[in-house]
Amino acid sequence: MDHDESTQSQEVDAKPQLDLSGLAPIFVSSSQFEKHLDDLHKLEEQLAEADAPLTYDIHEARIVLSKVTKKKRIHFDLRENGGVWTEEVTEPLQPSESANKTSPKSLTTAHVTKKAKVGGGKTEVVVLDDSFTASEGEDGGTSLSRQRKAPSSKVTTGRPTQVLSVRTPSPAPGKNEDLIRVIHIDWFVESKKQGSPVPFEDYLSYLGRIVSRPTVLPISPESGSTTGKPSSRQVTPAKAILDRAREDAPAPSTTQHSRTTDRFGKRKFGHGSSKPLGSGGSWEAGHNHQPQLLQATTSEAEGSGSSDLPEPPEWVKQGVKYACQRSTPLRSPNEAFIELLKKIRTARELTNDEIGVRAYSTSIASLAAYPHKLSNPREIMRLPGCEAKIANLFVEWTNTGKIKAVEELEANEEMTILKLFYNIWGVGATTAREYYYDRGWRDLDDIIEFGWSTLTRVQQIGVKFYDEFLDLIPRAEVEEIGRIIHSHAVLARNHDIQSTIVGGYRRGKEASGDVDIVVSHPDETQTLNLVTDIVAALEEKGWITHTLLLSLNSTNRGQQTLPFRSSALHGGHGFDTLDKALVVWQDPGWPTKDADLAADPKAKNPNIHRRVDIILAPWRTVGCAVAGWSSGTTFQRDLRRYAKNVKGWKFDSSGVRSRVNGEVVDVEGWESYHGEIGEYRTKTMLEAEKRVFEGMGLPFFEPWDRCTGLSEDDHSGAMFVHMD
Repeated sequence: MDHDESTQSQEVDAKPQLDLSGLAPIFVSSSQFEKHLDDLHKLEEQLAEADAPLTYDIHEARIVLSKVTKKKRIHFDLRENGGVWTEEVTEPLQPSESANKTSPKSLTTAHVTKKAKVGGGKTEVVVLDDSFTASEGEDGGTSLSRQRKAPSSKVTTGRPTQVLSVRTPSPAPGKNEDLIRVIHIDWFVESKKQGSPVPFEDYLSYLGRIVSRPTVLPISPESGSTTGKPSSRQVTPAKAILDRAREDAPAPSTTQHSRTTDRFGKRKFGHGSSKPLGSGGSWEAGHNHQPQLLQATTSEAEGSGSSDLPEPPEWVKQGVKYACQRSTPLRSPNEAFIELLKKIRTARELTNDEIGVRAYSTSIASLAAYPHKLSNPREIMRLPGCEAKIANLFVEWTNTGKIKAVEELEANEEMTILKLFYNIWGVGATTAREYYYDRGWRDLDDIIEFGWSTLTRVQQIGVKFYDEFLDLIPRAEVEEIGRIIHSHAVLARNHDIQSTIVGGYRRGKEASGDVDIVVSHPDETQTLNLVTDIVAALEEKGWITHTLLLSLNSTNRGQQTLPFRSSALHGGHGFDTLDKALVVWQDPGWPTKDADLAADPKAKNPNIHRRVDIILAPWRTVGCAVAGWSSGTTFQRDLRRYAKNVKGWKFDSSGVRSRVNGEVVDVEGWESYHGEIGEYRTKTMLEAEKRVFEGMGLPFFEPWDRCTGLSEDDHSGAMFVHMD
């Protein structure tokens, strides 16, 4: 056999290389890959090797490869992966009869440059235009015939022509860009075996037409249900919030996973090629460099030196990173900017981005403690915990009066629904996402109709009194509730009972989301089971309508500080380390009560329902409880971090223990002082709180100087209420 015959034989026997370059943009769904990300990345690499037009922006895609076959779940996946809303296409699609209305990126490879073999082993470039007609083939499928244009050039590659065989109905004229096909990944597996694309039909899980996002319906204040009237704000199909989130995400590492996933676990966007992700394109697509600060146009930001900046406070000069080491007042001169950052932080929480929540919380706490009105992004860059992303947002806000990310958040329907569910008492971010993505619920009516029996009792009450619980409680009413609880505690024991209203009220807020009160007694025998007696007395008088949690974890472990390595046997971690009652409160009296009951014995109490937490602390560690429950969220977090990293201790509301030997650290002087038992014991709860700061080596800050927490309409107890 001569050389030419040998070459021809090899060409015939060689398996053709799969070429998907003529298809429309392909998006790979991560569903059912969550525990096998390596398999997902491998699949994407194989698609790239086949020159598939891989995209990581589902809005660009017209083909979605997915393991999911159930249409309802596909609907959710399309929305979750980028906010693509569709309606199923069930009617037969008409073939295109127009030469100029077909998308250049159609699923049927319109406007694709192909190569045809010509004499001499060379390949002639053949440009196929958008014109094609469809006709029924012998096998009943739809075949395509295209008009060939004159070749524009010739190249000297010997690669054979690849003809894409995707016998799928062509969309009607002008409709191609609205259609999206969800194809099972087995299609790619089989195409790879065959060496050429196989027809879509046998692998088509869903064919949908992209539609505008539905209008968000307002919530009726009476029932919490949708009113049925369109909202005045039409939600536009804007870029999904996860896209925008990349603009202030930290620079990714160079590992394969970080190149292909963002901070939410969603894969980054950028047209696929054989190049690794992050090797080119924009910073959003995977570059490691930090974005440069935007050019400020305000006169304050134009200076290049540092002399125009105000003198920084000592904590800035010293790089103090713990919020518990500095004063943070209730009101900040930069409150308007901080409130916008809080909205972004809430979005991070709703998307289960714990790292993002902590990062924004740290930045917000640092900005809130800064005593000067910001005028230059360089001021932000020198604050502990603040980076270029915060400075960029400040420049954007200074120059435009708004932050685009926040505007997109407020216009994003998915985020609106998640916040609706998150505001249910007893529902956290994880459960809110489950309601929306897994169960398909869109409003409170869906919860009531389809899932009422699956809710916990706390969640059922949260839905029932949804609007009432969102109504903030004025300071005067908080004080009255605190007075009533204290009086019933005195009746249950004696006049040595002490109580302190904590939470947002003690930090100086004009209105609070709930009432948190710490109750204690200098004689620890008097606080055993006291919470049970207080609740029973209040229920008897009609003040408590529902008792949703009654924890006796402290009583059950002898009111000792939570062991360093706690277990279920010792009872408690997080919100329930102490005896605690979580109740629904309602004033049992109203002006026309007697007349109303005389006319109708079943007349309902018209007074609003409130959320109340009653916390019982043993006297030996009451200062820890008051300090923790009185401080803003980040201040609380940093108390624990400071205790761990600086002192080698474990701090919580039940006391302090050494991380070295697990022994109790008596920071409040309960056991002894200068050898005299009990000589140095505190006389009041507030004195005990000051001892905690002194014992930890921290300056004492009044509660109104610990305001690092949530937004004004939230409360310090949020971490204890959202119980995922």
